[in-house]
Amino acid sequence: MLLRGWDLPMTLLALITWFAAVVAGLCLLAIWLIEYDKSDVDSHLPRTMVSAHAMLAVGGLVVWSAYVDGGTSGLAWTAVLILAAVAVLGLTMAGRWIGVYRMYKAPPAVMVPTVAHGATGRAAVPPERKFPVPVVIAHGVLAAATIVMVLITALAPGG
Repeated sequence: MLLRGWDLPMTLLALITWFAAVVAGLCLLAIWLIEYDKSDVDSHLPRTMVSAHAMLAVGGLVVWSAYVDGGTSGLAWTAVLILAAVAVLGLTMAGRWIGVYRMYKAPPAVMVPTVAHGATGRAAVPPERKFPVPVVIAHGVLAAATIVMVLITALAPGG
């Protein structure tokens, strides 16, 4: 299915947005892993949820790539189902991230006394508090656009 006024088929455009969402997500994952190692405060994002979200998103990207490369409609619907699971996990994590973001105001720029770090440490925050807001928003917008395009493609006649 072609988008009116565009030269790219929607399947390819969905592939591009899905890839960009995965790249943004992997940036967030890298930040989370780096900060999780250093954090004295437990994360509000369980490792299994983060891992499942990332692995399903990358796996779904592979399935969608196979569909774009000439696969059957079964691959498109498999990608839709994978995206549904990825979206549920992502929305759950987003809700938890918003709670952490609101609960822990911006990390202090000056050293403050904390129990975890002694008299010279920074106040400890969960690792997901360090996520850059623009990257989180871009990841969510790209993911939402991907879901819409993949669903429209799967629902299209011959999709």
